[in-house]
Amino acid sequence: MANSSVNGLKTLFILLGCIMVVTLIFTIYIDGLPFRKDILTPWMAATLVDFYINVVALAAWVLYRESNWLSAIIWIILLVCFGSITTCAYIVMLFFKLTSSQESIQDPMYCVLLRHPIEYICKTPDKDGMEQKWKQSYVLTLRILFSVLGFLMLGTLIYTLLTDGSPFRQELLTPWMVATLIDFYINVVALSVWVTYKESSWISAIFWIILLICFGSITTCFYIVWKLFQLSSEHPVYLVLSNSGNRAENRYKFVGKQCNTGLDEQEGF
Repeated sequence: MANSSVNGLKTLFILLGCIMVVTLIFTIYIDGLPFRKDILTPWMAATLVDFYINVVALAAWVLYRESNWLSAIIWIILLVCFGSITTCAYIVMLFFKLTSSQESIQDPMYCVLLRHPIEYICKTPDKDGMEQKWKQSYVLTLRILFSVLGFLMLGTLIYTLLTDGSPFRQELLTPWMVATLIDFYINVVALSVWVTYKESSWISAIFWIILLICFGSITTCFYIVWKLFQLSSEHPVYLVLSNSGNRAENRYKFVGKQCNTGLDEQEGF
């Protein structure tokens, strides 16, 4: 079952990446390069804001997922420049990197989404509580960041509606607007796969995916913030990526207990 889901997701994102490459080439061929003032209508600007807020969410994951700062920066630059083409390429690369270990077979999404959380647990705690402060700082920073981005997009949406009217008009569907929307919704597919994995029931997953389709990055931001508020200050921020079965959280607690036991033995308790 796991192998079939992995192969299905590989095929899905390879197909979506190819669709976006063809769309990009075709749009450049029929409408020229996008760096023109006449393309930047109010609704195009709002769509780009929406698009890049989702890119921020994906970039935050890439920044965590990559162990090397240089590779993380390169992938983020590619995300900014090529959007969902990079998203698809990165996800497919991670699926191809999966090993044949029991963990990868049982829960491939866990291994794709998370780096190696176990390596961050067995650390001697700082006597001044510095490690705890860092955990709280990351969670708090991301709560503030995505709250601000969510309200920024909400304000952009309301302002554009008031100043330029409804987006459901034929004249707005220029070639580059269509290409941008395809780019945007391929990223939404990637986020929807995460939401489906994270939610414990199909009803809640479908509910959030519908909101993602309708409200884009507003939903992305408030979903992330909501999940961050479900973490306590003791938890590392990467647990926001795991599913609602709390597999990563249980593993974190179990290994943490083992590490603490080892530390106590070393200290003579």
